[in-house]
Amino acid sequence: MSLVKIIPKIIYKDVQTGVNLFLALGFETKYSEEGFYIMVRDGVTIYLVASEEDFYVHDRPEMRIVTDDIEGFYAEVSSKHPEILHPNLKVIKNQPWGLKEFAVLDETTVCIIIQQAI
Repeated sequence: MSLVKIIPKIIYKDVQTGVNLFLALGFETKYSEEGFYIMVRDGVTIYLVASEEDFYVHDRPEMRIVTDDIEGFYAEVSSKHPEILHPNLKVIKNQPWGLKEFAVLDETTVCIIIQQAI
């Protein structure tokens, strides 16, 4: 048996903020109803949930998306939406732990690290 993917749930006060971020990353809306979105791209699934409670204040997740073409994905994101590149990891960097990474950040500080094995 192998675990093959993660499906994170991100809580937002204004869920449209998350929808905008993932649309900028090339995701599509697979399903939506009031306050709930399922976003997909290349077999990666993310749930976005609206909450008027304080959950969105304290639950600012960081997640990782694994790709097999980090240069291509970086070129796509940086050319179309350079404003979402994380200021601390806005270019592809070879990390000492054996990964190439760059990151994006939305206005509420949800951080998504894009990674590929070196």
